[in-house]
Amino acid sequence: MLNATAGRFLLLALLWGSSFTFIKVSLEGLTPGQLVLARLFLGAAVLSLIVAFRRVPLPRQLGVWGHVAAAALFGNVIPFLLLSYGEQTTGAAIAGVLIGGTPLLTLAIATAALPNERVTGRKATGLAFGFIGVVVLMGPWGDALGSFGGQLACLGAAVSYACGFVYVRKFLSPKKLPAMGAAASQLIAAFAIQAAVTPFLAWETPDFTGRVTGSIVVLGLFSTGLAYVLYFRLINDVGATTASAVNYVVPVASVLVSIVVLDETITWNLVAGGLIVLLAMGYAENRDGQLRRGPGAADAAPAPKAPPAAAQPGAAESTTAAGRDEPVATRAAEERR
Repeated sequence: MLNATAGRFLLLALLWGSSFTFIKVSLEGLTPGQLVLARLFLGAAVLSLIVAFRRVPLPRQLGVWGHVAAAALFGNVIPFLLLSYGEQTTGAAIAGVLIGGTPLLTLAIATAALPNERVTGRKATGLAFGFIGVVVLMGPWGDALGSFGGQLACLGAAVSYACGFVYVRKFLSPKKLPAMGAAASQLIAAFAIQAAVTPFLAWETPDFTGRVTGSIVVLGLFSTGLAYVLYFRLINDVGATTASAVNYVVPVASVLVSIVVLDETITWNLVAGGLIVLLAMGYAENRDGQLRRGPGAADAAPAPKAPPAAAQPGAAESTTAAGRDEPVATRAAEERR
């Protein structure tokens, strides 16, 4: 990578990796529902301004918007809420590492749901070791990393991301929507859904301290909104396969930021489980073989189909490769997350 591209790569990993810490801090003054509403509003506002400035079209067909709403539900609303509820009783570091397992979950769901996703020995082996890694990571034998229920909520967020990626692959990718327009429309739909459900969720008077306000602003504007701009730029510069490798760095960034900002305790099973998950993910995706073929290889010719370097908390990035015959795992780079 060129120096500028490497800088964007590391900045994106930092923005997505730090989002778990910003969630944790924001919960000091907001309920989970309030936090997700504010985060989606700011993220949708950023991308709406960008698509308006660039004159990128949004979907016009009502049926397409229905699919966008479903993708927003699984790719934004549900995982954002589960992460927020989960981080009330567990740490930001383990949340980030659990979300890092999204590609393996996407691989499993895509293999079951998509006819052209074949089960291979490589995929099966990667999934088996990935499951072992998740068990080691969550450490059900102790509570050093927070409550088991909180960890399950974060794992549920990863499952929801995976479902969202597969849904986009099956129903939205064939529409070949402009990448930025697809991302903006998904965040707009997610905000509308969250606005509708927030009155039915727990509500308390917000406590907007400087620390809380700053975390919400960074989480919404940068980790949820502007991060997509960086991601799309990386795809243009080095291809989707190489760009999606950022998701291997995100769990590392989440751990480092949580240590520095929140002084969280890092246990042996967090490190060991996270490494097992990342290695299993790389093996299942044949990541080493993809990267040896070069930045544009996956974009230039059909690649073996298998699921993605996890999208961060957040969402619509799986639409960025619409129309390209790439591994599902590569396309699913979110969320985020």
